[in-house]
Amino acid sequence: MPFLPLSPRYRLDDELPWLEGIDPSRHYWISVNGDAALKVAIPGVLVSSFTQFKDTILSFRALKPGENLVLKRAADACTIYCIGQNCYAIESEIQGAVVWHLFDQETLESLLMTGHPDWQCSPRDVELGRSMLMRSWQQSVAA
Repeated sequence: MPFLPLSPRYRLDDELPWLEGIDPSRHYWISVNGDAALKVAIPGVLVSSFTQFKDTILSFRALKPGENLVLKRAADACTIYCIGQNCYAIESEIQGAVVWHLFDQETLESLLMTGHPDWQCSPRDVELGRSMLMRSWQQSVAA
């Protein structure tokens, strides 16, 4: 029998609004469990060509339970874990603790589609990119 996780996961048709937006650098801004006071920015797909985009999407679709896909970026990376049929996890850190955000396949694939080289964020989401820049200025520099 295939493993069927019963944990709640982010879905496009959720009652609670969890997706805050997607900034120009393709970070997915989500309200953790729909809590607007607890927002995280998860790095998404950022490619320079359609071929890279296509390869990334096909690699995601080919994931089997127990496998993962690393999305490499210049400053950070993101790993997508295939937990089971229609259940994927992305790891992030919240208040010093490592957490996994669970997504169904349709939702995560929709987010990955914003990695297309021609995709443009909404004017409202440009402000999210500014927030990311402000966060980086508040971090200390390694000596």
